[in-house]
This record gives sequence, C-alpha cells and structure tokens, in this order.
Amino acid sequence: EKYTLHKQCTNRSILMTMSARGQGKGGGVLEKPVIERTTPGRESEFDLRKSKKMAPPYRVMLHNDNYNKREYVVQVLMKVIPGMTVDTAVNIMQEAHYNGLAVVIICAQADAEEHCMQLRGNGLLSSIEPASGGC
Repeated sequence: EKYTLHKQCTNRSILMTMSARGQGKGGGVLEKPVIERTTPGRESEFDLRKSKKMAPPYRVMLHNDNYNKREYVVQVLMKVIPGMTVDTAVNIMQEAHYNGLAVVIICAQADAEEHCMQLRGNGLLSSIEPASGGC
C-alpha cells in the first residue's frame, strides 16, 4: 500500500511526509508530547524539587543542656525529625553531650526553622545556621 501511494504522489513534500510515517531506520510518527498539568496555585513536582535544590541549606544544631535526660533527648529527636532512627538520635545526643553541640539535620531554611521550633517546644536547646555545601 505504501508503494502505490508513493507512486501516485508527485509532490516532493507529500513524499517526504509519507516516508516519515513509515517504519524503518529513523522513520516513524512522533507521538504527541504529554503536557503536565497542575491545579492553579500548586507547583509541579519538578518545580518543587528545583526550588529545594536551589535553596541554600541550613544546619539544625542541638546544644547540650543540664536539664534534660539523655533518653528524653533521643525521644524528642525521633519525634521531631522525620526518619530519625534510634541509633542516629543516640549519636546526636552523645555528640551534643560531650562536645556541647551537634548537627541534627541539614535541610532547607523553612524546614530547619520548623525543626528548631519543634525541638525548642519540647524543651531542647536548638539553633540553625547556614550550612556551607549541599544538603
């Protein structure tokens, strides 16, 4: 069928169009691109990832205090920081206890402020500072 169409067509542009539709090396019809649609006022997943990567990272710092028991500090860290394991929480608590200061997490500024406020709200001494380098 393609051969008969090819023979009947005399216009060069039609020949090119017809050959582009056929199967073979480099030929074929391009599919219509899929356009991602988002609801008004909502960013796409790509935009969210891009904005998080571009935001400068911040460190959430835990300060040693003489008031809270070690077990309580571990519990609060696990409650406040998403994905925090017991082992990591214990290590952070011990570092703050022995060195006076420990990095809890490095993240975007808004998240760092939220984590810091939650730690303080649970009676722990906490601060944030800009982090040099990436998340």
